[in-house]
Amino acid sequence: MSEQYDLIVIGAGQAGVPLATAFAAAGRKTAIVEANHVGGTCVNEGCTPTKTMVASARVAYLARRAADYGVHTGPVHVDLEVVRRRKREIVNVWRGGSERRIEQGGVELIRGEARFLSAETISVKLNSGGNRELRADTVVINVGARPAAPDLPGLAEVPFLDSTSIMELDQVPEHLLVLGGGYIGLEFGQMFQRFGSRVTIVQRGERLLAREDGDIADAVAAILREDGIEVLLNSSAKQVSRGDDGSVQLTIATPDGERTLEGSHLLVAAGRTSNGDRLNLAAAGITTDRRGNIVVDERLATNVPGIYAVGDVNGGPAFTHISYDDFRILKANLLEGGAQTTKDRLVPYVVFIDPQLGRVGLSEEEARKQGLNVNIAAIPMNYVARALEVDEPRGIMKAVVDAENGKILGFTMLGIEGGEIMSAVQLAMQGGLPYTALRDGVFAHPTLAEALNTLFGTI
Repeated sequence: MSEQYDLIVIGAGQAGVPLATAFAAAGRKTAIVEANHVGGTCVNEGCTPTKTMVASARVAYLARRAADYGVHTGPVHVDLEVVRRRKREIVNVWRGGSERRIEQGGVELIRGEARFLSAETISVKLNSGGNRELRADTVVINVGARPAAPDLPGLAEVPFLDSTSIMELDQVPEHLLVLGGGYIGLEFGQMFQRFGSRVTIVQRGERLLAREDGDIADAVAAILREDGIEVLLNSSAKQVSRGDDGSVQLTIATPDGERTLEGSHLLVAAGRTSNGDRLNLAAAGITTDRRGNIVVDERLATNVPGIYAVGDVNGGPAFTHISYDDFRILKANLLEGGAQTTKDRLVPYVVFIDPQLGRVGLSEEEARKQGLNVNIAAIPMNYVARALEVDEPRGIMKAVVDAENGKILGFTMLGIEGGEIMSAVQLAMQGGLPYTALRDGVFAHPTLAEALNTLFGTI
């Protein structure tokens, strides 16, 4: 016999948990099905643990630079077991908070693996044993994504790390090979270089962070190289094998010919793949794209009435704040009779390298590709008084401005606290302010924000 609910959420991620508790608060019978840990990727394998470890890496970096500030310390040693323990403790705090929110919110938490039997029925293989069959008028899929393993000869025979397993190391790798120059590869690459590893990043494309403008990507590469990281561009992996001494042998094709890298560890950071393939979506008739992402419209609805997909599983921008905004859209539309959509929403993000890369809106290359008439404002961070005072002058600030109406179309900051300053510019964009409001605004001195006067004064 099927058990009937008003709402079933598959996956207890950053959209699913608040949506389920909102439905329960509205008097709807609600269940969340979760096979693993509550909180989703962000809490368990993404934002929370990685940024906790990034913080430890920055302390090591500053400790080694202490003499630059006139402060003398002894040799710096990183105890990765302590770093890992601190990371685990913070993850457990956030995970416990999500679990309490579900429990206190009147939502039934069903621990097990969900699969569609039809568009109306879900089977759950319980972690404790046995099965349950569930039905609901509304089903929301929030199962996220997982690290993808590329089709690389020899990879199946070589122990390799992904973005989850690398955080469980208890010893600093001697030489970490990083396959992939996206934000995951760069964050971990710089992190472990600061922990004490030798690091080599292999990127297939002509630039790191392929979505960024060329000047921004070049500045990122220059910073990483200055820190001692080997960055190999236009280099594709051909095969990998295990050396007689247990080392990893990665053969790559470079512009200068074939080369074999030897490392102690290999991190594969070559993208992520949707977890929707675990749900038997075909039984429900749910459409996916060629990458396996669930196809949704602007209201996050699938092609099957009553079934929605939120967060990373629908192939949209893979950020926690976007997943949470998906929740807000469904809450407004399903519970409050609204008509919210994903159309034209700003997508801010931060790459937590150091200095941070914060970005919102259009890049220069995107704007010009669209044929827009734009003005570009750009200054190096060594023009910023505060950055010089704290001896963090690396990076660049850049804005894209509509040449006709003065509205800010996009902003990028590679610099100390780049994410925070990006958020300030985002507020101006949301409010429709012209760039002159920031050019002529009175900001406290000496702060990073006052550099917006200088930046927009270049137009």
